Amino acid sequence: MKMRLAEIAKALQVDLTEEWADVVVTSVSFDTRSLQPGALFVPLRGEHDGHEYIKNAISNGAVATLWEEGHEGTPENFPRITVTDSLAALQKLAKYYLYKINPKVVAITGSNGKTTTKDMVAAILGEQFNVKKTHANFNNYIGVPITVLDMEPNTEVLVIEMGMDHFGELDGLSRLVEPDIAVITMIGEAHIEFFGTRDKIADAKMEITHGLKEDGVLIFNGDEPLLTQRVKKLTQETVTFGNRESDNFRGLNIVSNENKTSFRVSKWPDENFMIPMIGSYNVNNALAALSVGDYFRIPVKLMVKALSSFTLTKNRTEWIRGKQGEKILSDVYNSNPTAAKLVLKAFSEAKTAGKRIVVLGDMLQLGEHSKEMHAGLAEAIDPQKIKEIFLCGNDMEQLEEKLKDKFDSTQLHWYKTEEKKKLASVLQNEIEPEDLVLLKGSHGIHLEQVLNDLT
Repeated sequence: MKMRLAEIAKALQVDLTEEWADVVVTSVSFDTRSLQPGALFVPLRGEHDGHEYIKNAISNGAVATLWEEGHEGTPENFPRITVTDSLAALQKLAKYYLYKINPKVVAITGSNGKTTTKDMVAAILGEQFNVKKTHANFNNYIGVPITVLDMEPNTEVLVIEMGMDHFGELDGLSRLVEPDIAVITMIGEAHIEFFGTRDKIADAKMEITHGLKEDGVLIFNGDEPLLTQRVKKLTQETVTFGNRESDNFRGLNIVSNENKTSFRVSKWPDENFMIPMIGSYNVNNALAALSVGDYFRIPVKLMVKALSSFTLTKNRTEWIRGKQGEKILSDVYNSNPTAAKLVLKAFSEAKTAGKRIVVLGDMLQLGEHSKEMHAGLAEAIDPQKIKEIFLCGNDMEQLEEKLKDKFDSTQLHWYKTEEKKKLASVLQNEIEPEDLVLLKGSHGIHLEQVLNDLT
């Protein structure tokens, strides 16, 4: 981006001191640690008050700041725009900039698979368009406007990932970006602590359609009854993907190994598609992305090419080589029962001359049924295929109890959340060069610390 401070003030409908009108802003940041020279600093109130870091922002190259009215410590003789609410101003500025650049917008949500689908969509559309996609996990009420404001002026398609923990969050994000296409990958148990039932999770996910343009399209998993019921109320076009005959895009002839998954698609049965990742469950994410590509009329051959080499966001089912030479399947950014069972199934089928070792961390935000949901993972763990289990976290103790009749004490290990160093040490002594190791857990458990020790 590149905007004069006068234009930003006008977009926010606030006054600006005339002498600062020609200050040029080339980026927007709320984090002084990653702030680039030329940035507009947006101090947000959260665990810490961003206003307290204004000196850091200035020393790191900020050229101006938003400043909440009446807040102490106003920087003297430094360009600023006074607003009543910094977050609301950030979102308002993003909406203005979105209208100015005017790209097509693809918004993606879902209990599982939204990041992978985002990466696939961006790769496919990138074959013919200038595409901007959500960076890392910038998928909330702060990250989405930052992503919008990070667009280059020549952006033709904006691919936005949208996460949520509570009702109303997707409503606000959808109305902010007004998508041309909305995608719902699936309904699982993620954040069920806040919603209580999958029905209510489905209601919350449908909020992504609240800002969907009248001539827009909803692409969703047609195998999910909770979605097929709800989309009947929409006036916009709908497209389905999944495994049923009635789905518009259906996966066929799926073959998966530890490095890739190949498949065909009902719409183009003669084309062979491949994604460079483990797990037949990822085919649904690819089908969602192909549905988006078909809407944009991307030639099928280009979509085949894009999927075969797309770049996946870090720590999402990523193979990494460990110190001993072992292969580690890292999936430590998030976890819930559906996702854990799917990756366990895929990992159990991966070929190896050594052992398959599983490391599972607590699945967070599962509410009152958390303990039984953790214990329920036992059905996805086959002792004929998995030789050793390492569990980390309070609720994983329930899974340990459930697995005691399948594994002996030398194969089954449980550690408290704060014992990750001990876990990693024991694990390293067990690993041999030919082994495969799976790490899966919610981000709040920080299994990436174990990954770091192993690599």
